[in-house]
Amino acid sequence: MPELPDLAVYLEHLQALVVGQPLERITVHNPFVLRTVSPGLDEFRLARVIAVRRIGKQLVLCFEHELFSVIHLMIAGRLRWRDTARPIKGRHVMAAFQFPHGVLYLTEAGSTRRCAISLVKGEESLFSFDRGGLEPFEVSVSEFAARLRSENHTVKRALTDPRLFSGIGNAYSDEMLHAAGLSPLLLTRRITDDEVERLFESMKETLEAWTARLRQSAGDQFPDKVTAFHEEMSAHGKFGLPCSKCHSPIQRIRYSGRETNYCVHCQTGDRLLADRALSRLLKQDWPRSLDDLDY
Repeated sequence: MPELPDLAVYLEHLQALVVGQPLERITVHNPFVLRTVSPGLDEFRLARVIAVRRIGKQLVLCFEHELFSVIHLMIAGRLRWRDTARPIKGRHVMAAFQFPHGVLYLTEAGSTRRCAISLVKGEESLFSFDRGGLEPFEVSVSEFAARLRSENHTVKRALTDPRLFSGIGNAYSDEMLHAAGLSPLLLTRRITDDEVERLFESMKETLEAWTARLRQSAGDQFPDKVTAFHEEMSAHGKFGLPCSKCHSPIQRIRYSGRETNYCVHCQTGDRLLADRALSRLLKQDWPRSLDDLDY
């Protein structure tokens, strides 16, 4: 799922491409993607885009007459820009926003349709899309600590909970925790003040660094290749590969289709974390440390 750095770069390019431009039409290629019935598609015809913004992990095209298109990419949804001479076709195209000088496509890979477009009217209609999470670049360390400790969850779950923090998902939470040297399963009400400060700094540094890196990678081109996996990442997607700090093999835990990557040496005091599925299956045979693994 695209997270704050990816969405920030999307917004920068959309700002340059569509703000001030009239929308000629919205074409829905898959009816499932449109989650609202009012206002209708015709109300957006020839309305100019006056701004673009983000609500959590959702992108918002703001049109005149207080019309809004809220786009939730979910896991596999992506935005793509093409000039009118290079249309995108195929079953992966969910919808298209036609402008005079090009088309903004919403695509989704795979067969599971989760991405969504909601068309709404009135500023107050956007309130329902805001889950209430604090913005990482707008929060103080004391506010961060209070929100982190407001519920007793693992720190990994807290970082990715949109009710607590905005725009952070599976990939960058792995990177933040690795940089801070904290276990993803550390309980938030047991976290010390020193650990909170380390995590707060790593959160900001990780998001700033990756936004800059993705911005540079895209350059003048619309960011077509948005992914949760990058060669330069330290932990996420690096299972079995050497840790960038200590060179121990990166480990993982998998649950409900999600994978958390971490370093045993740097984050958990050389203790392997229990994979909820495999550890229950293996029971006493579950390895407790790297020495018990056969690499």
